Amino acid sequence: MTKSMPRIAVIRFPGMNCEEETKRAVVDAGLECDVFMWNGPTSELVEYDGYVLPGGFSYQDRVRAGSIAAKDEIVDCLFEEAERGKPVIGICNGAQILLEAGMVPGIERGRVQMGLATNIMPDRDGYYTRWTHLRVANDGTCATRAYERGDVVPIPVAHAEGRFVSAEKGLIETLFANDQVVLTYCGPEAGEAREFPANPNGSTKAIAGISNPEGNVVAMMPHPERAARLYQVPGNLAGPWGARKREARDAEAMFGPGPGLPVMSSLAGFFGAEPREV
Repeated sequence: MTKSMPRIAVIRFPGMNCEEETKRAVVDAGLECDVFMWNGPTSELVEYDGYVLPGGFSYQDRVRAGSIAAKDEIVDCLFEEAERGKPVIGICNGAQILLEAGMVPGIERGRVQMGLATNIMPDRDGYYTRWTHLRVANDGTCATRAYERGDVVPIPVAHAEGRFVSAEKGLIETLFANDQVVLTYCGPEAGEAREFPANPNGSTKAIAGISNPEGNVVAMMPHPERAARLYQVPGNLAGPWGARKREARDAEAMFGPGPGLPVMSSLAGFFGAEPREV
């Protein structure tokens, strides 16, 4: 009997807008995938092997981004499935939901220990989008195992509330010590992102993504589904990925894997599945 591929559910909350391209990226990585409605039966949700919460504006970002969606019954189900070891990746608004639900950093189960605060940027405020460079700080999680530690990866951000912060003394240092800081913003040549625009939102210690202690739940602000194919990479982007785009000469090259696809390939690797050739 042929073993079926792991099935991933991309959760659609009201107001989200990235579920279809997220699904395409998951399928491109070699996994089966469905878009699952936030009010669908949890008896069906538990049949999936892993979950992705995509970007967008769940419940119009009322109160705080992700705060209302985090109270939905479906998130309680995701919490329980993650406790059983299933992978959960939250992207942008999905990351905001995971933090608001206390699923990450997860040092104290279910307690909200961090927030994603309003961007701090010189001479402007509100929603901001740009391509950023990320350094892979942990290559052992469900979202990063297809990278290598120290890789520099260009992936865009698009948010108004993406600044990782915590009021708990020593928590940030604990996350670094525990290897729970998964991604940090950096320059094109891996230099530290000390200020805007390399650090696009003023995030503490340039944090772009964190995990729970086990590494099966990851919250990241950048959008890997918007960098899943080479044609999505700007030709004027600094670094090797921009050069690769400029050197592409045909459609086959343009539709080749982009720098964000390994996030989804990491899900395949989590189950021991081989990424699909794309």
